[in-house]
Amino acid sequence: MKCLVTGFDPFGGEEINPALEAVKLLPEEINGAKIVKLEIPTVFGKSAEVVQTKIEEIQPDVVLNIGQAGGRFAISPERVAINVDDARIPDNEGNQPVDEAIQPQGQPAYFSQLPIKAMVAAMKEAGIPAVVSNTAGTFVCNHIMYQVQYMIDTKYPTLKGGFIHVPFIPEQVVDKLGQPAMSLQDIAKGLEAAIGAIVDYQGKEDIKAIGGAIH
Repeated sequence: MKCLVTGFDPFGGEEINPALEAVKLLPEEINGAKIVKLEIPTVFGKSAEVVQTKIEEIQPDVVLNIGQAGGRFAISPERVAINVDDARIPDNEGNQPVDEAIQPQGQPAYFSQLPIKAMVAAMKEAGIPAVVSNTAGTFVCNHIMYQVQYMIDTKYPTLKGGFIHVPFIPEQVVDKLGQPAMSLQDIAKGLEAAIGAIVDYQGKEDIKAIGGAIH
């Protein structure tokens, strides 16, 4: 089994993106699955092009995109991506689409194929705060999750895909009073546990669990 794990470069004036730095810390193999790491640009359109090129090159079984969600207390696998770009701030190339469809011929939304509740359970078991999220936003994080799901829908039917948001790390919140943060090591530990669950649940149904979620 081969898992492509991507992390965005820094954006929004930040000097570091914990998503990318945590991906760099992941081992080369998790539960027998090969982990291929990829940095992607925080840019509408281009991010999907970079990911698709890598998919064609390595033919992964799973694509897991990781992004930063400042303000969240927990690592949060996303349940759904919606077919809209609506940027509060420009991306890293100055693009700021408003109320634009990501794929005019695509579905209104796509659900993750990953076992998001098993992933949350595995992270909690590892001692890392985790919760399912029901909103990936409308910036480049939602964009790449939707684009990968669209690729699955139209080109790669055996591929599985999903997205995880991670919190700020402490150095990002020094001047952001009241904002939560998580250490980079804990983020990487949580991601490793989540990927372990993805591997363990390949070909199986997700667990049924009642719990809180980010709406």
